[in-house]
Amino acid sequence: MTDENDKSATQAKTSRDERLKSALRENLKRRKLQARERAASGEPSPNDEGSLNEGAAGKAGT
Repeated sequence: MTDENDKSATQAKTSRDERLKSALRENLKRRKLQARERAASGEPSPNDEGSLNEGAAGKAGT
């Protein structure tokens, strides 16, 4: 009886690992495509505006 439980647990873990691998692979492909599209468009993303401290550093000296 424990052999059946071990086999089903192993199969469940393998199945889960395969689903996670597939999901991670698809996510990576999607993110790479988004990065390529952003680079091709030439438009800066909201995160490309620079450091948040950049404006504060300029005001501190005045």
